[in-house]
Amino acid sequence: MGKYDALAALLLEAIKEGGYLEKEVDYSIPVGISNRHIHLSQADLETLFGAGYQLTKVKELSQPMQYACKETLTIAGPKGAIEKVRILGPVRSESQVEILQGDCFKLGVTAPVRLSGDLQGTPGVTLIGPKGSVILAKGLLIAQRHIHMTLEDAKHFGVTDGEQVTIKIDGLRGGTYSNVVIRANNTSALEFHIDTEEANAMHLASTSRITIAK
Repeated sequence: MGKYDALAALLLEAIKEGGYLEKEVDYSIPVGISNRHIHLSQADLETLFGAGYQLTKVKELSQPMQYACKETLTIAGPKGAIEKVRILGPVRSESQVEILQGDCFKLGVTAPVRLSGDLQGTPGVTLIGPKGSVILAKGLLIAQRHIHMTLEDAKHFGVTDGEQVTIKIDGLRGGTYSNVVIRANNTSALEFHIDTEEANAMHLASTSRITIAK
């Protein structure tokens, strides 16, 4: 290597170390896949498990302060029941049951596609626990696909809270999903949420990443 080549190599290394070369910007988003699950109010938790009962945390979830619990319930509809449906904590102000589209046939219900917490006009379902049962007047839904992110993430991706975008999935069974809602606040971690049925259709796994196509 000539002296000029050596000098060029040293200059390039100095530029790299100084951060003067533009770094590749990452616009990919990790994937979180959810099966059917239940969120409970404290009042319903105590009816189902006994007075003063507290949920037993077994696994932290990707979203801050969210966790999977040891406890499970049976959910029952007019035509059938599904056993061992996992409860997620912490407790909420209202109980909510998120199921899959295929579960509607087994339960004999018609559940709407909704964002978590949007319970107005949703049907109810019966919850059966070891100490009692609860008949919910509302709260049964199929989760709409969405992306959790911070407000800083939203700036990075050029989106706003509540906006609906299209996402791109690579791979042999990949494609696009539209009507993906942005949920931006400073209590969330960046993650695309989808249920197991939709994930299987596009061959997504928990190690997958997606991009926003808009």
